[in-house]
Amino acid sequence: MRTRYRMERRILLTGGTALVLSAVAGARVPLAQTLDKVSFQTNWRAQAEHGGYYQAVAAGIYRRHGIECEVRMGGPQQNPAQLLLAGRVDFIMSNGFQALNYVRENLPFLTIGAIMQKDPQVLMTHEGNGINSFEDMKGRPILIGAAGRVTYWPFLRAKFGFTDEQIRPYTFNVGPFMADRMAIQQGFISSEPFAAEQAGAKPKVFLIADAGYQNYQTTIDVSRRMVTEKKEVVQRFINATMEGWTAYMKGEDVGAANAAIKRDNPEMDDAKIAYAVRVLNAAGIVQSGDAQQLGIGAMTDARWQSFYESMRDVGLYPAGLDFKRAYSLEFVNKRVGLA
Repeated sequence: MRTRYRMERRILLTGGTALVLSAVAGARVPLAQTLDKVSFQTNWRAQAEHGGYYQAVAAGIYRRHGIECEVRMGGPQQNPAQLLLAGRVDFIMSNGFQALNYVRENLPFLTIGAIMQKDPQVLMTHEGNGINSFEDMKGRPILIGAAGRVTYWPFLRAKFGFTDEQIRPYTFNVGPFMADRMAIQQGFISSEPFAAEQAGAKPKVFLIADAGYQNYQTTIDVSRRMVTEKKEVVQRFINATMEGWTAYMKGEDVGAANAAIKRDNPEMDDAKIAYAVRVLNAAGIVQSGDAQQLGIGAMTDARWQSFYESMRDVGLYPAGLDFKRAYSLEFVNKRVGLA
């Protein structure tokens, strides 16, 4: 374990170099200390949905916690879980299903935080076409991707009587949606509706989480070995991450973070980022439920049990799975960022 960074330090980032400005009077703080280096793999290209991590880097929050964090951007050719299993990255962005998969496959990994209290997955259609609820979608064609068929689709099938015959291939663009006013397609609340609006549509959005779908999304996964051998580093990483997310969702000095997002992903622009942050806040994707009392990243045993049991009941997981091995509450629920 490297020397622990003292939390009293104030740091100024100038040209990428951390300069010590001052320290709490009386504290013996060395002029230079080695930062603990960690790597974090996202699940897709840089976007506002990853903003808290970029904020923690750009604002020097990780460094104030003695962490040098490399945020590695994901993409269509990358599988974060495989990178974690191979030991090529320290932390990954994942979801509740992956955590349960670790248990089912007896793999030594787990979830230690959940940024999104609500899964941002939606179904969307057009305003004014008579489809006003999930119930109205029964029997209608729905554009669904492969991943959705083994995650939220079994939930919708069980709750609303959907059938697999309704499924149509989703091509990850809004072209088919724009061509058919009766179309229903999957999307993320912070992304596809904006693309549809930009193309001239008036999308009507149905958040699956609001129908009782309890998947934790954009979780933080890590190896059990790191939790055991570098517990203090893991805790500092989590604390800094939650501080970064708190600031980002409030819009506090986020210019540098957003510039870094646009640098990593030139397809992002200010309008897309602003829309995403606005709807994430409006829908309570990050700050709702347990996070309002326990801080961003919150998780509970009750929520995990409910999620596991609901997925067990639709046939995705076996009965008797020791779901509590999928996660740890040790590092979150500390009210980081709350007044």
